[in-house]
Amino acid sequence: MVRESSILLASVGNTRTAVALASRNRLDRVNRLRNGDPGPVIDSMRDCLNGTADAGPPLILVATVNRRVSDPLMARLDRDLHARVLRIGDDLPIPVGTCIDADARPGQDRLLNAAAAFDRFRQACVVIDAGTAVTIDFVDGEGTFHGGAIAPGAQMQLDALHQWTDALPALAFAAPDPEPFGPNTTQAMLQGVFHGIRGMVRHITERYAEAYRAYPAVIATGGDAHHLFDTDELVEHIVDDLTLHGMLAALRAGGDDVADDAAL
Repeated sequence: MVRESSILLASVGNTRTAVALASRNRLDRVNRLRNGDPGPVIDSMRDCLNGTADAGPPLILVATVNRRVSDPLMARLDRDLHARVLRIGDDLPIPVGTCIDADARPGQDRLLNAAAAFDRFRQACVVIDAGTAVTIDFVDGEGTFHGGAIAPGAQMQLDALHQWTDALPALAFAAPDPEPFGPNTTQAMLQGVFHGIRGMVRHITERYAEAYRAYPAVIATGGDAHHLFDTDELVEHIVDDLTLHGMLAALRAGGDDVADDAAL
């Protein structure tokens, strides 16, 4: 239940769109839908609004790394939901400084994750997002985003092994069995992807710590984060929906007019 206008968040990723109802600093009714026709996303937003006590049309924040999907969605939001719509990055800045190449264009998800991690922990952080791709980024103790590393995600790696070989099967990613040796092809593939990503994260984090001359907090998010890092002592925090929390941080930092409209 919110006091004035409802706040809806839509984070359009490479594979899925996350939709949530936000109330102050809390996320409610988070739903993830595979990208495609915008109709199911609109329907999910309507479902989120059911039972809310609105004083006006909803405020919708949209973040995207996939304009092919988000542009048709944006075209329907005002018409179908009679909402005030703000684009993260265009209408609402992401509250994180950057120390990157002038022509660099990091994805909004990476910047929002960095903003959310610093907003929550207030210290230097390595931020891992394990989804379609795996990103490993660094934000320093002043809240400045330094960039990082991008690699194929777990499912993408498995799909590539199947696509580019003659005999390796199609697999859905899952954590492998605990024994150190993969006794069959399926387990060997899962072992390679699982431990390959964890080893990459550890090595890159050590490089960041050496360059920063201090050991940062290590935070993970993304659809595969729990599969990959629940048993990894390197990762101190797994925060679900970090990108959505970054959108709320952007809203809080967006100025009095936006904050008042959003009942924050």
